[in-house]
Amino acid sequence: MADTRAPLLIKRYASRRLYNTETSDYVTLEDIATFIREGRDVQIVDLKSGDDLTRQYLLQIIAEHEGRGESVLPINVLTDLVRSYTTEVQSVVPQFLAMSFDMLRDGQSKMMENLSSPMTQLPGFEAMQAQQKAFMKAMTGGLAGGWNDKDKEKGGVSRDSSDDLDEIKKQLADLQSKLSKLG
Repeated sequence: MADTRAPLLIKRYASRRLYNTETSDYVTLEDIATFIREGRDVQIVDLKSGDDLTRQYLLQIIAEHEGRGESVLPINVLTDLVRSYTTEVQSVVPQFLAMSFDMLRDGQSKMMENLSSPMTQLPGFEAMQAQQKAFMKAMTGGLAGGWNDKDKEKGGVSRDSSDDLDEIKKQLADLQSKLSKLG
């Protein structure tokens, strides 16, 4: 099994084909993008010169995605990036971007941890449950709270709720009678 902590080494041949050294097969830019999305770091080197081409290919992957309408970078960010290459601010931009993406990554990790934990651990969950029960009781005229566990299993209502239901049916019949007299 390959060490997934070490960067995946991709070699670029003179023909510009990209070769995955772990699986001994050729890969495309989309394959490389998939490796990265899966959390794998990659390093792309020129076979002949040994030059590191990783940055160039990552920028190409971003450009292709942006060109297909999968826009992630707003125009003002792209404009600011271009400006940063021609100003003295250039030295601050890489660190700022790195810190920003680290914060984004950490925030996403924490959000995923919270989503995977049981709902009962969320703050205010008990209050939300109580609110739902009160709402259902108000909407059903108190019938929702009148069921006991045995009745729920049978799909029926308790004796007290049954009496309430009979009363509601009687009131409904009276209303229908009055309405028919009016019409």
